[in-house]
Amino acid sequence: MTRSDLVEELAARFGQLTHRDAEYAVKTILDAVSDALVRGHRIEIRGFGSFSVNRRPPRMGRNPRSGESVAIPEKRVPHFKPGKALREAVDARTEALLVAQATKVPTELK
Repeated sequence: MTRSDLVEELAARFGQLTHRDAEYAVKTILDAVSDALVRGHRIEIRGFGSFSVNRRPPRMGRNPRSGESVAIPEKRVPHFKPGKALREAVDARTEALLVAQATKVPTELK
């Protein structure tokens, strides 16, 4: 799902929202999440998951083309940890889809 898909879903689900309002709402939420992560805060959305910033220490890497060693600096990267409700929902729906696909008879065999 892309950002524009999310905007379309929001506008379709809430008829009172115009497409522009839905786009503004999605942009505002994503900007707030980004700003909080930049400041080093942790974001927790109950039932969905949490966003945090992880530190990757500096290390020595290797250029795959030349084979020479390259110093890779320290990085701070965003990290998402899904909540229990999201993990269980994804697992249950994935299992249901697999069962549904397994019970379908391919059209070539008919």
